[in-house]
Amino acid sequence: MSPMVGDPNIEKNGHRMQASQIWSPAVIEDIQLKAQLGRYRLQGFSTHRRLPSFDDLTFVPCTLSRVPLEGYRERCETKTVLGTRYAKKPVVLDRPIAIAGMSYGALSKTAKVALGRAATRLGISTTTGDGGMLVDERAASHILVYQVLPSRYGFNTDHLKAADAIEIVIGQGAKPGTGGVLLGSKVSKIIADQRTLPEGVDQRSPVRHPDFIGPDDLQIKIEELREATNWEKPIYVKLGASRVSDDVKLAVKAKADVIVVDGMEGGTGASPDVLLDHTGIPTLSAVGEAVRALSDMKALGEVQLVVQGGIKNGVDAAKALALGADAVSIGTAALIALNCNAPLYHEDFRALGVEPGYCHHCHTGRCPVGITTQDPELEARLNLDEAADRVFNFVNAMTMELQMMARACGKADVHHLEAEDMRALTLEASMITGVPLAGTDWVLSPEVIAEHVAALLRKR
Repeated sequence: MSPMVGDPNIEKNGHRMQASQIWSPAVIEDIQLKAQLGRYRLQGFSTHRRLPSFDDLTFVPCTLSRVPLEGYRERCETKTVLGTRYAKKPVVLDRPIAIAGMSYGALSKTAKVALGRAATRLGISTTTGDGGMLVDERAASHILVYQVLPSRYGFNTDHLKAADAIEIVIGQGAKPGTGGVLLGSKVSKIIADQRTLPEGVDQRSPVRHPDFIGPDDLQIKIEELREATNWEKPIYVKLGASRVSDDVKLAVKAKADVIVVDGMEGGTGASPDVLLDHTGIPTLSAVGEAVRALSDMKALGEVQLVVQGGIKNGVDAAKALALGADAVSIGTAALIALNCNAPLYHEDFRALGVEPGYCHHCHTGRCPVGITTQDPELEARLNLDEAADRVFNFVNAMTMELQMMARACGKADVHHLEAEDMRALTLEASMITGVPLAGTDWVLSPEVIAEHVAALLRKR
């Protein structure tokens, strides 16, 4: 096993070895592999970095000063409505959780249909992805969001009209500022035909929409999509969390109904690893920026905010709602519920050089559990009914956790959670979110720092 970065005392065969803080074994291995490949490294899944996260916040439920709700006797509402600004038919979800956009191509047909079936039973939406709509997914999904991406692969106006909402994808959290990647191992004949691509050839999606460049053009595109769907469908704008404040304000000005912010922890089927670890900002940071931008535009409550990127349980969802989001979307968590990284087919995982629980080889098309593959034999390992049941159970558990947090804070509706119901466990989280540091009533904001500096100077 390689020594950990910075561990100064590694003993092997009686010799003391010291790992460099700069040239760690992981860095050396990375350089040597690139020296062989002559290109950057690709991987799936998400960033491996430790980032500020919802785990750095804690709820402060009711005690003597407030009255909690009884979990088994008092209701806690979860109904969520998205797209109330202009759409004639807003999207109504039974709970503030949705399935994020993941393409048929990156995922197998069985995985997409299983997600659709689970979403229908849960009363929530699922989303298409790069490459257009899988007809079987539309049939399985009671509520379907149709993505409009820069690539326009598989774009079909009939499918657009058959959807319940439209999501214009400007970027994604895993790799903002770049286009999608689908390696040739996944470009089967069916996928190639749907995307009008050569079979077995790597697909590199463009990063810019072909018919608009900036925010003024976005407004025209939104109006075109509204007219094409008779003003019925909500128009979402999905942003990779980067320059969140400016991007949200521009999307509001362009008349979006819903804004989706995808944080740095967002997953992907394939990406250069440097993008996963070194671009974008964490989801925790993005929520606050987005909410402040909506407030500045006097659009808070009028334009709904959906947050995604590393949402892993109902507590994360509760914290996102408390910070001002209207709903969350899950992607990687839904795949893990399907069976991603499950302790099965150990030999196939080892052939990829990993063990179950550590796999990030979604890009290879050799997914041992049949989720991120187009290989019929591998896909057959994913049982459709059982997979849909697991996702249904997981999101039900998420919902129960979300309601538990709300009831403990005395809230009869999960949307009544607020930042005041939380405390920060780190200075970093407090500064990012504006939530007071636990044990204090203050936030280490730039204003507070300036005040303390001024006080020190006065004492001198």
